[in-house]
Amino acid sequence: MKKVLIIILLFSFNSTNVRSIEADVFVQSTVNRASQILSKNISKEEKINQLKSIAKETVDIRGVGFYSLGSIRKNLNDSEKIQYTKLFEDYFLKSFSSRLAEYTNPEIEVNDKKVLNKNYTIVSSLLVGTSERPEVRIDWRVYTKDPKSPLIRDLIIEGLSLARTQKEEFSSILNSNDGNINALFKTLEEFSQN
Repeated sequence: MKKVLIIILLFSFNSTNVRSIEADVFVQSTVNRASQILSKNISKEEKINQLKSIAKETVDIRGVGFYSLGSIRKNLNDSEKIQYTKLFEDYFLKSFSSRLAEYTNPEIEVNDKKVLNKNYTIVSSLLVGTSERPEVRIDWRVYTKDPKSPLIRDLIIEGLSLARTQKEEFSSILNSNDGNINALFKTLEEFSQN
């Protein structure tokens, strides 16, 4: 029965006629898709490529990127914004997918959701513990302004916001380089190429 429900969720999630997707159903279907990839008998590289595809569909990478820049984003010209958007996407996808690819078939249970306002819903979940790892509480900040196309804006793992941590890291790089955006560009580029 559980597999049937997962298949129904996946088909309804991928349907172009979807009117509205509840944030908790969206998160569970995203998790199920990632879990299927991680349990496949394929190379780590192929897993990473498939996970990147899911992230491009389900995460507001551009929104996370500009949030991570903080107030300096207002000082960027159009050319710098385009360059940053590309560099951040490469950085984010590599960081996200390579970390996730280390897991083998993670089981995440979505427990409940809390609608903050028409734009945001927090979905609470639990990464089920195993003999190798403890259980981990994960909250998903889902951008729901367009109910037909929700997007993940942040993960809060055991109370720690990944977006806020990213913002602090970028701020530190910029502060130690007199606010020079090229120093951040260089850091992002080096990470993505290694």
